[in-house]
Amino acid sequence: MTRRFTASLAIFGLVALIGLDVIASPPNPYRAPPMLAFGSGLAASGGFCGALPE
Repeated sequence: MTRRFTASLAIFGLVALIGLDVIASPPNPYRAPPMLAFGSGLAASGGFCGALPE
């Protein structure tokens, strides 16, 4: 296996993964979170394993 073959395989895999993701759930700009939310007042979602419950 050469570097060119391996790089081509990796790029094809990334393109396929992104393509399948877009097909499975098309992007909706009206429901998407803001790219930069500094001071937007939006609460953080998700979790942090070290955070203590309130």
